[in-house]
Amino acid sequence: MPANQQRRSPAAKNQSNKPFRSSRPTGKKPARFDGPAQNRRPSRPVREGADFADSPRERRDGDAPVARKPRQKRPAAAFDSRPPRRQRPDAEGARAPRRERHDAEGGRPPRREWSDNQGARPSRDKRGAHQPRKNRADKSRKNVVEALPERFRGTVVEADAHIDQSFSSLGVGKSIAQALAEAGAHSPFAIQAATIPDGLAGRDLLVRSHTGSGKTIAFGVTVVEAVLRAGSGKRREYARTPKGLIVAPTRELALQIDKVVQPIARAVGLFTTQVYGGVPQGKQVGALRRGVDIVIGTPGRLEDLIKQGHLDLSGVIVSTIDEADHMAELGFIEPVQRLLTLTADGGQRLLFSATLDHQVASLVDQFLNNPAIYELHDSRDDHTSVSHEVYTISPKDKVAMVQELADTNGKVLVFTRTRRAAEDYRDHLEDAGIRAVDLHGDLNQNRRTRNLAQLTSGRVNVLVATDVAARGIHVDDVDLVIQADQPDDSKTYVHRAGRTGRAGKTGRVITLTSGRGEARVADMLGQAGIEATYSQRRPSRVSETY
Repeated sequence: MPANQQRRSPAAKNQSNKPFRSSRPTGKKPARFDGPAQNRRPSRPVREGADFADSPRERRDGDAPVARKPRQKRPAAAFDSRPPRRQRPDAEGARAPRRERHDAEGGRPPRREWSDNQGARPSRDKRGAHQPRKNRADKSRKNVVEALPERFRGTVVEADAHIDQSFSSLGVGKSIAQALAEAGAHSPFAIQAATIPDGLAGRDLLVRSHTGSGKTIAFGVTVVEAVLRAGSGKRREYARTPKGLIVAPTRELALQIDKVVQPIARAVGLFTTQVYGGVPQGKQVGALRRGVDIVIGTPGRLEDLIKQGHLDLSGVIVSTIDEADHMAELGFIEPVQRLLTLTADGGQRLLFSATLDHQVASLVDQFLNNPAIYELHDSRDDHTSVSHEVYTISPKDKVAMVQELADTNGKVLVFTRTRRAAEDYRDHLEDAGIRAVDLHGDLNQNRRTRNLAQLTSGRVNVLVATDVAARGIHVDDVDLVIQADQPDDSKTYVHRAGRTGRAGKTGRVITLTSGRGEARVADMLGQAGIEATYSQRRPSRVSETY
């Protein structure tokens, strides 16, 4: 082997193929370039008169370090040399010290005394336990309630009106009237007798009516008749698009509406389907593919099926929005607006709501064309069919009081604010030997439907529910409503109380509160226009009502 081709080690071969790099010790600062003197930059001279040299970074290797001059400290000023605070010259217009603004010199400022011209602060005894308190939220709510009736003032419907009429005299077809009679509705309620004729005439409706007044039959008959007339003489095809739409805020309410509307629709050969979340959509999609005439559902699932291409609302000629005020509370107004925009132009719109706020008012202005406005006024507003009572108890006695009140043969609803409270009350009632189930948003739809069915069938006597889940509870024979946790506002109170005294029956509402919550409950009842009796109670002992 030639000398110039001698075998080299791998390390030597790698070093020969790489460019030259100076080796630097690991972890140490690299040395500066120490070349000829002419290649080095001269160090910057120290300025004359300077008390200190330049920064060490500006010096180069080989330069002699410059001695630093010690820094001279400023002589500290004596504290006693400062003038006293009161002798200092104040600026023109400056505020005097706080102590000089009071008569008691050298001491604490005097305690503020309330005078007559300042408005004396009343004590709790003088203010009264049930005197309404004013706050910013109540003021804004009051302005809304006062402003809206002027814009949407309509015909007031009395409860004892139209008692001699029948569904046939209102223009309802014979088959539908017979289906209503088989379901137990032999004669129309007041709100039904007032709204059905205008609904059958094709007018838009704006109805202010509480739950349990029979409004489901009112708009159900109108929707079925409108769809039937639109499709009369035509063969119903497979995979046909719906012509009727009913939107509800909750799943339970959608199921309750379908339970009432389905027999009416089947009596004339129409088909309905329910569309709601919380369950797989396969069954709902299958029904839409086969073809339905009326769709009843919640806004969320309706929009999901529309985006997936399973639902088409372009053929809807009559739309109903039930409990529009609860739609606004749950934030469904914008989805409802999008749904109504997808329906046929010039279609009939029916809107039912217990109250009217600004969001519901905007919905009316945008989609309803010269609506017929009705407002129900019945004995519930005079508080003759439902009695309202407020029990002031100790917080530690609340569970025992609920058990004592719920131990009855009738159906009882217990309202709580949270899911955990609903489960706790259910467990306490079960331990006391009282059959009870709970209903809240964390339960799946099958469990919620089963628990509600147990109350309806009488297998259990007590249902403990939260506010969100209770909006879909439509049971006609609830005898007692117990508000274990007092409601947050008057609107919630009205909806809770609406679960009893339905369909003209009597009911009872008991609100449990502590001593501190009496004034707040009284304020809510005053806003709702409800008179109640107040009493101090303890479990197994009843005191005199005051």
